[in-house]
Amino acid sequence: MKSQVAMSSQNQGVLTTLRVLHRIHRQIRDLQDRLAQGPRQIRAKEIALREAQEKLARLQEESKRLQITIDEKQLTLKSREENVLKRRAQLMEAKSNREYQLLLDQIRADEVANSTLADEILEDMERLDQLKQQIAAAKEEVQKANQELEHTRQQVAATEPKLRAEMDGLIRERAEEEGKLPTDFRELYDRVVRAKAEDALAPVDGQYCGGCHQQVPLNSINGMLRGEAVLCRACGRLLYLPESYTIPK
Repeated sequence: MKSQVAMSSQNQGVLTTLRVLHRIHRQIRDLQDRLAQGPRQIRAKEIALREAQEKLARLQEESKRLQITIDEKQLTLKSREENVLKRRAQLMEAKSNREYQLLLDQIRADEVANSTLADEILEDMERLDQLKQQIAAAKEEVQKANQELEHTRQQVAATEPKLRAEMDGLIRERAEEEGKLPTDFRELYDRVVRAKAEDALAPVDGQYCGGCHQQVPLNSINGMLRGEAVLCRACGRLLYLPESYTIPK
């Protein structure tokens, strides 16, 4: 069976202040996270844009190198085809069957090599067409990434002042509430807040610390009812009793 805890108005005031302070600390932490999220989002979009730009640059460089290769192969093919024509003309001037056969064998070998080179050029040109399509798509990706970056920057710029104004209001409210704590209580509170920041406070849940979920001795709970400052022995948080707290029997 559980019974309602009774306590003095002074002790009730301290507990109310601690509850409010815990709420404020959590809200400040949430705002800090939201403020930090903006720059993180911008950095993520900047990275995405840089990666898209690097991808585009790689494709453009590959296309440039491939075009040079195609041009060189086409020049080589043209030179070889001219050599074939020259040797065909030499066939008519061959002075012996042996010379004729040597020229004919050379022509056939050149034509095979030219055919292979022509096939390579066709394959390279097909790859070049693919690269052009990929480059067009990559340019769209860069444009999209740049637009998303600018949109994110605008969103962050629009929301950040509101968040900072809300933060300033909470900081003022926190200072007002902290001023309500008794001197000895305030000293311990300040020390714990310096060490644990928003994790400095925790409510008692039944007979357990709401922060680390370790058991809180009954004499510690009684100490809180007497208005004493009590730290969790396990995690070091400053404990407080929630509103309408009842002691487990």
